[in-house]
Amino acid sequence: MKNILLIMLSYMVVNSIQAQVAIGKNTVDGAGILDFASGTTNGIILPIVQTISDSTVNGTLLMSKLDKKLKVKQNDRWMDLSDPGSIDNVVFSSSSDNGKGIIIGALSSSAEGILVLESTDKALILPKVQDPHLNVKSPYPGMICYDTASKTIALFDGLKWNYWK
Repeated sequence: MKNILLIMLSYMVVNSIQAQVAIGKNTVDGAGILDFASGTTNGIILPIVQTISDSTVNGTLLMSKLDKKLKVKQNDRWMDLSDPGSIDNVVFSSSSDNGKGIIIGALSSSAEGILVLESTDKALILPKVQDPHLNVKSPYPGMICYDTASKTIALFDGLKWNYWK
């Protein structure tokens, strides 16, 4: 009986948790699923992937280890977001990935990834960095953020910053 009550209580708690995550702040702005504090010089580091699958879902962002380009899957095709960059200073782990990542916003997802944001009404809010080319002292290949000065998405390819409107 005690176990049944514990299971029911756990189920109710899991289902009542909001599917929004704030990092470096107390609350998420608006309809964000993942949101970061303003005034940071940190960004999200995209995975550097050796083998890119054609079955990857649209909206996937990554850096290709083979051609050293930042890419997005759009309309079932890979689109380059940068020229070839550099991954010379990157140290790769020899451990294997078990294929399971973290899902935020849903109990499950058909998409595979390290971090899967699954929502029908919430979006990722990128870390906001003013002038990342000036203020991020040691950017890492695959870093992505929102430049508050130029109002663009900024991606670092290991050599230079790339800006997208």
